[in-house]
Order: sequence, then structure tokens, then C-alpha cells
Amino acid sequence: MKSPVIKRSIVIASHKTSVSLEDAFWKGLKEIAEARNMTLSDLVASIDTDRRHGNLSSAIRLFVLDHYRAQSNGSGARGGSRESLGARAAP
Repeated sequence: MKSPVIKRSIVIASHKTSVSLEDAFWKGLKEIAEARNMTLSDLVASIDTDRRHGNLSSAIRLFVLDHYRAQSNGSGARGGSRESLGARAAP
């Protein structure tokens, strides 16, 4: 059975790196970047800078999850804030 996780390459801060994400998280990340008028690379660089623990792929998943949870709770654009990302990324 093929894994739903796909490894993708992205350049952040002039450095090429790979992230392993499911399509739903990749699509969500792209939608968030578009809504914020940011490049995907700039958004991922921001997530990378803000993460406290864990790997980049996990930090991206948590960021996307937090963004859509905040939207569904009526909190607007708060999703993915430094405070909420840091709190979720802590062990």
C-alpha cells in the first residue's frame, strides 16, 4: 500500500529542505499562504522560525490544524499564531 505522505522539496531562507506531508496538509498550507499574500516558502520559513520543538513537517501540520481550528471557532485569522504554535509544539 502506498503511503499518503509525500516528500516535497522547498527552499526556505536560501536553503533547500524536504518536508513530508499528506496532500491535505500541503493543500491547506498553500491556501493559507495565498490568503496571506505570502509565498509558500515565506510561510514555511515563518513556521520554521517559530517552532519550538519537533521537526518541520510536524510543525507545519500543527500550524495548518491550528489555523483551521481557529477559523471554525470563529477566531478569524488568529490560526497559526506564534503563541498557539509554540504551545502546541511543546512536549
